[in-house]
Amino acid sequence: MGKSIAVLGSTGSIGTQALEVIAALGWRVSALTARRSAALLEEQARRFRPKMAALADEAAARALKQSLRDTDIRVLAGESGVAECAAAQCDIALNGIVGVAGLRPSVAALEAGHALALANKESLVAGGAFITRLAREKNLPILPVDSEHSAVFQCLQGLRSKTELRRVILTASGGAFYGKSREALRHATAADALRHPNWSMGAKITVDSATMFNKGLEIMEAAWLFGLPAERVDVWIHRQSVVHSLIECADGAVLAQFGAPDMRLPIQYALTWPERRACPGKRLNLADWGTLTFEPPDDATFPAMRLCREAYQMGGLAGAVLNGANEAANALFRAGKIGFLEIAALVEAALRGVPHGSAESLDDVFQADQYARERVHALQKGTV
Repeated sequence: MGKSIAVLGSTGSIGTQALEVIAALGWRVSALTARRSAALLEEQARRFRPKMAALADEAAARALKQSLRDTDIRVLAGESGVAECAAAQCDIALNGIVGVAGLRPSVAALEAGHALALANKESLVAGGAFITRLAREKNLPILPVDSEHSAVFQCLQGLRSKTELRRVILTASGGAFYGKSREALRHATAADALRHPNWSMGAKITVDSATMFNKGLEIMEAAWLFGLPAERVDVWIHRQSVVHSLIECADGAVLAQFGAPDMRLPIQYALTWPERRACPGKRLNLADWGTLTFEPPDDATFPAMRLCREAYQMGGLAGAVLNGANEAANALFRAGKIGFLEIAALVEAALRGVPHGSAESLDDVFQADQYARERVHALQKGTV
């Protein structure tokens, strides 16, 4: 019969591609969730017939419940409804939710005893201590879906023990503003930032790619996923997005995972691991690409990775503060209320100005997140 998958964030880029993969595998969907896209979630629910569906937006959930009244699909509302879908009976919960909103569903899935296929990097950036501890206690795998972390995970399958690993090397496309000077970036608009050269992603993540915060968050994610200090996670700019990441072994050998810029392959590997199966994604022909290039990132122009490394080193609630500040600043930029360079400046100010403390509970994480957002908005308005 195949596996049963709960797809959290099913109407987003990861979620829609995950449903393509699940359909190609002939597997079942146990639950679907989204934020507020009632029309698309209805379409998905009618096609995949999950036992339950949830929308975080309660008004949208009421509309969905009305539109699905002729089915036996149970419709839930709010963050609690999304978490209930994450905890419902399935083999794997795939978390494709964007932002810190994905943290509680990740916890709910693990507490229910489900393997977690994780595309929501914020679960680890803000709540890494909780997520990794819970996975260890439950003896459950966290299966990376991000293409870079999937690539590392795939390369690690060839090592016999962690002692054979020297470092992880994540690749980065450089985003829409690769090669730009800080002076040029003063005039960059959200429309400019959203023109990613290789990937089709949501607006928030695409802007994160332009600032390099996406890669900084991925450094933190990799450190949590693979149990490494952040200084053993490096980044190379690789414009072609064909080499998705690499590992350097203790003996100096470097292993890399190649693939076309298509998220369906890492999504499927998270679902079928440790097996490999035919995938609906694009196939790679290296002859079509010719030259592949690699170079160090420009940390002076793009300080985001430095800030993420600092937050990881600080520990405690620093990751939650950094992530909340970045989500707030990213949204302000997309709304045209701040300039591009102000994103990193506001995040740094929030990181310096908010008490971090220790993460004793998930409530502590969400309070730190809220404090960071409030500080960013106060700084933007000039009220602090």
